[in-house]
Amino acid sequence: MAGLPREVIKWLQSMDLSRPIKNVRRDFANGCLVAEILSWYYSQDIQLHSISNGASVQARLDNWQLIDKVIAKHNLNISKDVIDGAIHNKSGAAITLIEQLYMVLTNRVIRAKPPELATQEFNDSTYQAQLPPYARATTTRVTLMVACVCVWLIYRHSVHQEQFGSYRICHRTRSKSLC
Repeated sequence: MAGLPREVIKWLQSMDLSRPIKNVRRDFANGCLVAEILSWYYSQDIQLHSISNGASVQARLDNWQLIDKVIAKHNLNISKDVIDGAIHNKSGAAITLIEQLYMVLTNRVIRAKPPELATQEFNDSTYQAQLPPYARATTTRVTLMVACVCVWLIYRHSVHQEQFGSYRICHRTRSKSLC
Protein backbone atom coordinates (compact mmCIF):
# COMPACT_ATOMS: atom_id res chain seq x y z
CA MET A 1 0.00 0.00 0.00
CA ALA A 2 2.96 2.23 -0.58
CA GLY A 3 2.05 5.61 -1.98
CA LEU A 4 -1.34 5.84 -0.31
CA PRO A 5 -1.92 8.47 2.38
CA ARG A 6 -2.30 7.18 5.91
CA GLU A 7 -5.99 8.14 6.23
CA VAL A 8 -6.82 6.25 3.02
CA ILE A 9 -5.01 3.14 4.27
CA LYS A 10 -6.95 3.31 7.54
CA TRP A 11 -10.19 3.72 5.58
CA LEU A 12 -9.43 0.65 3.43
CA GLN A 13 -8.49 -1.42 6.48
CA SER A 14 -11.68 -0.42 8.28
CA MET A 15 -13.78 -2.05 5.54
CA ASP A 16 -12.23 -5.49 6.08
CA LEU A 17 -11.99 -6.30 2.37
CA SER A 18 -12.03 -9.92 1.19
CA ARG A 19 -8.42 -9.79 -0.02
CA PRO A 20 -5.42 -8.02 1.47
CA ILE A 21 -3.97 -5.26 -0.67
CA LYS A 22 -0.40 -6.18 -1.51
CA ASN A 23 0.19 -4.48 -4.85
CA VAL A 24 -2.15 -1.53 -5.35
CA ARG A 25 -1.72 -1.44 -9.13
CA ARG A 26 -2.50 -5.11 -9.61
CA ASP A 27 -5.13 -5.51 -6.90
CA PHE A 28 -7.35 -2.67 -8.13
CA ALA A 29 -6.97 -3.30 -11.88
CA ASN A 30 -9.78 -5.84 -12.24
CA GLY A 31 -12.26 -3.82 -10.18
CA CYS A 32 -13.11 -6.49 -7.60
CA LEU A 33 -11.93 -4.45 -4.64
CA VAL A 34 -13.50 -1.28 -6.04
CA ALA A 35 -16.82 -3.14 -6.35
CA GLU A 36 -16.42 -4.33 -2.78
CA ILE A 37 -15.78 -0.78 -1.58
CA LEU A 38 -18.81 0.50 -3.48
CA SER A 39 -20.93 -2.31 -2.02
CA TRP A 40 -20.16 -0.93 1.44
CA TYR A 41 -21.79 2.35 0.46
CA TYR A 42 -24.33 1.23 -2.17
CA SER A 43 -25.09 -2.40 -1.35
CA GLN A 44 -28.42 -2.36 -3.19
CA ASP A 45 -26.83 -1.21 -6.48
CA ILE A 46 -23.90 -3.59 -6.93
CA GLN A 47 -24.02 -7.35 -6.79
CA LEU A 48 -20.62 -8.80 -5.91
CA HIS A 49 -21.50 -12.18 -7.43
CA SER A 50 -21.57 -10.42 -10.83
CA ILE A 51 -17.91 -9.40 -10.53
CA SER A 52 -15.28 -11.89 -11.72
CA ASN A 53 -11.80 -12.06 -10.25
CA GLY A 54 -10.16 -12.57 -13.64
CA ALA A 55 -6.92 -10.96 -14.74
CA SER A 56 -7.69 -10.76 -18.46
CA VAL A 57 -8.43 -7.41 -20.05
CA GLN A 58 -11.91 -8.60 -21.03
CA ALA A 59 -12.72 -9.59 -17.43
CA ARG A 60 -11.48 -6.20 -16.23
CA LEU A 61 -13.57 -4.35 -18.80
CA ASP A 62 -16.68 -6.36 -17.91
CA ASN A 63 -16.20 -5.63 -14.21
CA TRP A 64 -15.59 -1.95 -14.79
CA GLN A 65 -18.67 -1.72 -17.01
CA LEU A 66 -20.78 -2.79 -14.01
CA ILE A 67 -18.89 -0.41 -11.72
CA ASP A 68 -19.35 2.48 -14.18
CA LYS A 69 -23.12 2.03 -13.93
CA VAL A 70 -22.99 2.52 -10.15
CA ILE A 71 -20.63 5.49 -10.53
CA ALA A 72 -22.97 7.10 -13.07
CA LYS A 73 -26.11 6.37 -11.04
CA HIS A 74 -24.75 8.12 -7.96
CA ASN A 75 -22.95 10.90 -9.89
CA LEU A 76 -19.61 10.05 -8.34
CA ASN A 77 -16.89 12.33 -9.66
CA ILE A 78 -14.33 9.72 -10.78
CA SER A 79 -12.21 10.55 -13.82
CA LYS A 80 -12.58 8.18 -16.80
CA ASP A 81 -8.86 8.57 -17.56
CA VAL A 82 -8.02 7.39 -14.05
CA ILE A 83 -10.30 4.37 -14.43
CA ASP A 84 -8.76 3.49 -17.80
CA GLY A 85 -5.30 3.91 -16.29
CA ALA A 86 -6.19 1.57 -13.43
CA ILE A 87 -7.62 -1.03 -15.84
CA HIS A 88 -4.40 -0.98 -17.88
CA ASN A 89 -2.02 -0.86 -14.86
CA LYS A 90 -0.68 2.63 -15.53
CA SER A 91 1.72 3.85 -12.87
CA GLY A 92 -0.07 5.90 -10.20
CA ALA A 93 -3.56 5.44 -11.65
CA ALA A 94 -4.79 2.99 -9.00
CA ILE A 95 -3.57 5.23 -6.19
CA THR A 96 -5.32 8.23 -7.71
CA LEU A 97 -8.47 6.14 -8.19
CA ILE A 98 -8.50 5.06 -4.54
CA GLU A 99 -7.90 8.63 -3.39
CA GLN A 100 -10.75 9.91 -5.56
CA LEU A 101 -13.04 7.18 -4.20
CA TYR A 102 -12.06 8.09 -0.67
CA MET A 103 -12.80 11.77 -1.20
CA VAL A 104 -16.11 11.16 -2.98
CA LEU A 105 -17.44 8.47 -0.65
CA THR A 106 -16.34 9.97 2.68
CA ASN A 107 -16.62 13.70 1.81
CA ARG A 108 -13.15 14.22 3.25
CA VAL A 109 -10.18 15.94 1.66
CA ILE A 110 -6.76 14.34 1.49
CA ARG A 111 -3.83 16.48 2.50
CA ALA A 112 -2.05 18.11 -0.43
CA LYS A 113 -0.19 15.84 -2.81
CA PRO A 114 3.12 16.73 -4.42
CA PRO A 115 2.43 18.82 -7.55
CA GLU A 116 4.01 16.30 -9.94
CA LEU A 117 1.47 13.68 -8.86
CA ALA A 118 -1.50 16.02 -8.89
CA THR A 119 -1.25 16.71 -12.63
CA GLN A 120 -0.27 13.23 -13.77
CA GLU A 121 -2.02 11.90 -16.89
CA PHE A 122 -2.75 8.23 -17.42
CA ASN A 123 -2.88 8.15 -21.17
CA ASP A 124 0.15 8.35 -23.41
CA SER A 125 -0.80 11.61 -25.13
CA THR A 126 2.13 13.54 -23.62
CA TYR A 127 4.54 10.83 -24.72
CA GLN A 128 3.01 10.73 -28.20
CA ALA A 129 3.24 14.55 -28.45
CA GLN A 130 7.00 14.37 -27.78
CA LEU A 131 7.53 12.02 -30.72
CA PRO A 132 8.00 13.29 -34.26
CA PRO A 133 4.83 12.94 -36.38
CA TYR A 134 6.12 9.97 -38.37
CA ALA A 135 6.78 7.99 -35.16
CA ARG A 136 3.42 8.56 -33.46
CA ALA A 137 1.06 5.66 -33.03
CA THR A 138 -1.85 5.57 -35.42
CA THR A 139 -4.84 3.29 -35.45
CA THR A 140 -3.39 1.49 -38.45
CA ARG A 141 -0.02 0.97 -36.76
CA VAL A 142 -1.59 -0.30 -33.53
CA THR A 143 -3.86 -2.65 -35.49
CA LEU A 144 -0.87 -3.93 -37.45
CA MET A 145 1.09 -4.54 -34.23
CA VAL A 146 -1.84 -6.49 -32.73
CA ALA A 147 -2.14 -8.53 -35.93
CA CYS A 148 1.59 -9.31 -35.87
CA VAL A 149 1.36 -10.49 -32.27
CA CYS A 150 -1.62 -12.70 -33.16
CA VAL A 151 0.23 -14.21 -36.12
CA TRP A 152 3.26 -14.86 -33.93
CA LEU A 153 1.11 -16.56 -31.28
CA ILE A 154 -0.55 -18.76 -33.91
CA TYR A 155 2.88 -19.68 -35.28
CA ARG A 156 4.23 -20.53 -31.81
CA HIS A 157 1.14 -22.62 -31.11
CA SER A 158 1.59 -24.58 -34.35
CA VAL A 159 5.31 -25.16 -33.61
CA HIS A 160 4.37 -26.36 -30.13
CA GLN A 161 1.76 -28.71 -31.57
CA GLU A 162 4.28 -30.12 -34.05
CA GLN A 163 6.89 -30.69 -31.37
CA PHE A 164 4.71 -32.07 -28.61
CA GLY A 165 1.52 -33.23 -30.34
CA SER A 166 3.07 -36.48 -31.61
CA TYR A 167 4.62 -37.17 -28.19
CA ARG A 168 1.22 -36.93 -26.55
CA ILE A 169 -0.33 -39.29 -29.09
CA CYS A 170 2.50 -41.83 -28.65
CA HIS A 171 2.39 -41.49 -24.90
CA ARG A 172 -1.37 -42.10 -24.84
CA THR A 173 -1.14 -45.21 -27.01
CA ARG A 174 1.69 -46.64 -24.94
CA SER A 175 -0.17 -46.07 -21.68
CA LYS A 176 -3.28 -47.74 -23.10
CA SER A 177 -1.32 -50.76 -24.27
CA LEU A 178 0.35 -51.14 -20.89
CA CYS A 179 -2.98 -51.15 -19.05
